[in-house]
Amino acid sequence: MILDKETAKKTAELLLQINAIKLQPQQPFTWASGWQSPIYCDNRITLSYPTIRNYIHQEMAKQIETIYGKPDAIVGVATGAIGIGMLVADYLNLPFAYVRPEAKKHGRKNQIEGHIEPGSAVIVVEDLISTGKSSLLAVEALKTANISVKGMLAIFTYGFDTATTNFEKAEVELHTLSDYSHLLEQAADTNYITQTQQDALETWRQDPANWDANN
Repeated sequence: MILDKETAKKTAELLLQINAIKLQPQQPFTWASGWQSPIYCDNRITLSYPTIRNYIHQEMAKQIETIYGKPDAIVGVATGAIGIGMLVADYLNLPFAYVRPEAKKHGRKNQIEGHIEPGSAVIVVEDLISTGKSSLLAVEALKTANISVKGMLAIFTYGFDTATTNFEKAEVELHTLSDYSHLLEQAADTNYITQTQQDALETWRQDPANWDANN
């Protein structure tokens, strides 16, 4: 869910500006899943640009307080959201921890890194939502540790139906600064893409698993 349209378009503009999001309908990327995709998103790049990372983490912090109120702690999902999550926690003067995809095989065998008191209410920060499965595994690990997850805030989502279904089943509220629809709107408004490219990007979004750049 998007809280503010102007923030959504501004975020999209900044991500395009630094190539954190690349749009290449004619030369698609291949995802790990095997999907051919006209878009690739790596929001970790934002950390290399102080002005942009400041805008993003401050907007995330403000939205967290507006939507959920101030939580007891901020939790990032490893590895993509560790940096931005820590910045959000610092801005709100809150404890920070992060969740690994699985527990370490050695040492203390932690999956949750950092200290959060059991019974605490937290907000989970993500950089990108695709299907939502890895994000929700982090939520499950927190709940197992008797930590209450009030909701999740991410920088960007592709807006796949499967992600919506997964979050609804898990009963986790998801908000994002920007999404695929606002990205295309911003890209079209600024002539970043042509009408033909916009059509291809919209077609991919309708059926990403079966999209073919040549059709």
